Amino acid sequence: MSRPARALLDAGALKHNLQQARLHAKTSRVMAVVKANGYGHGLAWVARTLGESADAFGVSSVEEAMQLRQAGVTRPICLLEGFFSTDDLSLLSRERLEPVIHHDGQIKALAVASKDLQLTVWLKVDTGMHRLGYQPATALNALNQLRVIPAVTNIRLMSHFARAEFPGDGVTRSQINDFANVCRNLGLEKSIANSAGILAWPSSHLDWVRPGIMLYGASPLREKDAASLGLKPVMTLESALIAVHARKKGDALGYGGDWYCPEDMLVGVAAIGYGDGYPRHAPPGTPVLVNGRRVTSVGRVSMDMIMLDLRSLPQAKVGDPVVLWGRGLPVEEVAESAGTLSYELLCHVTARIPRVVV
Repeated sequence: MSRPARALLDAGALKHNLQQARLHAKTSRVMAVVKANGYGHGLAWVARTLGESADAFGVSSVEEAMQLRQAGVTRPICLLEGFFSTDDLSLLSRERLEPVIHHDGQIKALAVASKDLQLTVWLKVDTGMHRLGYQPATALNALNQLRVIPAVTNIRLMSHFARAEFPGDGVTRSQINDFANVCRNLGLEKSIANSAGILAWPSSHLDWVRPGIMLYGASPLREKDAASLGLKPVMTLESALIAVHARKKGDALGYGGDWYCPEDMLVGVAAIGYGDGYPRHAPPGTPVLVNGRRVTSVGRVSMDMIMLDLRSLPQAKVGDPVVLWGRGLPVEEVAESAGTLSYELLCHVTARIPRVVV
């Protein structure tokens, strides 16, 4: 029998979450962000499942884009980091890949590209993220350069939020206003809203929105859980108990021997660990479900196993189901316990964990 660790993928939840994005941004087109292997869910599976419900897809690289094309995805694909070599430009034109333009070297490459190319590009405006893009004061000059390049047949404008997860944040409000000032009277399609923008900043919806983490059923907002936002978890990471032991008060558990049983107690061992993508630094006390009931981890996370406090489940036995996050246990809660983000947990689920569509 196969090792019990696996990631269950709920196609209905994925479609539901996209619909939630559309309900919030009714007049916007939707670019579904599927980079990083669909946030760990499977790049091609996510895109094929959403299909024509998404107006476009967002990825990081040509390699990710070509995986989608080879999987039969026909929608436009935006390259969120742009292109890295002039050798890629003919491929971009042929495959309808839309690069983000964020520095002068890209504009110079486009200027000498073949006039036979037909490229849609997204000009990136840095309104406060300070990572990629042109400052508002220089963005119009970059736009004017792009407008006279024969290979560029369509231009859209894009920016990116730095703090949209904080509803009411002044920096985000300034970013929206600064982007509006750059875009005013240009008559070009524009986009700034990520998942947090979609859910908390209606004035940011514009022509396109770019949902990412919300598609996968995790909250992008501080102090609001996914369920309260109408989102459903797409991935449920599950395993099973492979051992149950009666331990004595004072027994040291796991590597380092730095967690001691406070009393005589049952300890379970589940087949999941950091080799599967479960966070190595998740501390004792991290929540886990066994038979649908909450217990907590004890000891250190191993490569292939974690140990669980079963004092509240004296009937637990080998083979009982274990849920690490997903249905019944929000991934954000596990991430908070581990001192990280839901994005990282989902993206880090390794290839040795089978993805099973349910």
